[in-house]
This record gives sequence, structure tokens and C-alpha cells, in this order.
Amino acid sequence: MGDWEETAARARERFEDGAARLPDDADQRQRQLARMGNAAWAAGLSLLMLGRPSEADAWLLHAAETYRESWVDAPAESWGRPLGAMKSRLIAGDVAGAAADAQWAIAAGADESESPIGRYAGALASLILEDDTAAAALAEMLESASSIPPAVLASLAALAARDADSYERAIHALVADFESRDEYLEDVPVADTVLAFQALASARGIEVELSSRLVPS
Repeated sequence: MGDWEETAARARERFEDGAARLPDDADQRQRQLARMGNAAWAAGLSLLMLGRPSEADAWLLHAAETYRESWVDAPAESWGRPLGAMKSRLIAGDVAGAAADAQWAIAAGADESESPIGRYAGALASLILEDDTAAAALAEMLESASSIPPAVLASLAALAARDADSYERAIHALVADFESRDEYLEDVPVADTVLAFQALASARGIEVELSSRLVPS
């Protein structure tokens, strides 16, 4: 627990330090905001692992808002930002906010992107908006993308099909994928994608119990 406390404290400090010295230059500003979004994300997940969901949700919403603010001046195809925003809101249980960010991702062209990460963002957005047909089509298009883990694609497809058995197999495979990793964003060993997918599954009436050091108990 002490490690999570320290991780959360460091992440909050990084966010607050970044907010106190936001540059005026547009490119430097969007970079700083992206770093702040990552810091807020790290704080939120650390607090979630500490069993402090209210505080965690507040920081995850900070992350989503900061990722979206950073998008304005970000380079083209910066799809990690809407993806991070949507996942943060799903984990925080912000249904309306997740839908708004999903609409933002679609309006920005995620579902038509040539980038695998863009199409992944489009598939996630489509699931949030309950456009399962579009989500399934995007997941199928991503099958040859080596940059997206197969367990992520299987989870997307299962959620789009509302297939509980397939989803259970896929989400357990995704947990195993996370557990096999040596590196995590911001050095925070939490299976954030799993948590986001679990929120989507629950909304579809699919409940799968997971046990892992990378998900909250």
C-alpha cells in the first residue's frame, strides 16, 4: 500500500507542477497537457488500487479533461488522447462524459483513420455509443495490426457481439497479457484497458469476475 501512496503522491505533484507552469507556445502547451493527463491518470489508478474510488474518479476525470484540452494543438493522428480520455471516463463510471468523448473521437475521424490506434479509438467509441455493428467492423479491420494485442481485438469483438462466453475468454487473456508486460505507462502496473472493457461489459449485462495484482480487489 505504501508504494501506491507514493505513486499517487508523485503523480499529483507532477500534475500540479505542470498546471502551474503551462507554456504559452501552442506546441509546448499541448505536450505539457499530455504529460499532465498521464499524471492525472496515474494518480487516479493508484488511488483506485488503494481502495479510494471517489478520489480516484476525480483524478481520472481530470485526466480525461486534460487529454481533451491537449488535443486542440496536438499533431494529427494523436489518437492516444481521445483513447485515454474515453478509458478514463469509463473507469470512473462517467457514462455521459464517455459518450461525449466518444462522439468527439468519431467526429475527429477515428473510425476512418489509417492508423491502427485511431481505428482502435473508433472501435471503443462505437462500443460506448452502442453502435456494435461499426465496432465489430473496426475490430475486424484491425486483425492484421501487430500494434494492437490480439486479446484487445478479441475483447472488442466479443463486446460488439454481446457474446458473454467469448468475452470471458478474451478478458482473461487480456489480463494475462498485462501480467506478462515489463513496462507500464507512467510505471503504473494497472490493467486500465481491462477496467474500461469491464465497464462496457457490465453495461451489456456481462459480468466476469477477475483476480489479478493489476486490478483493484
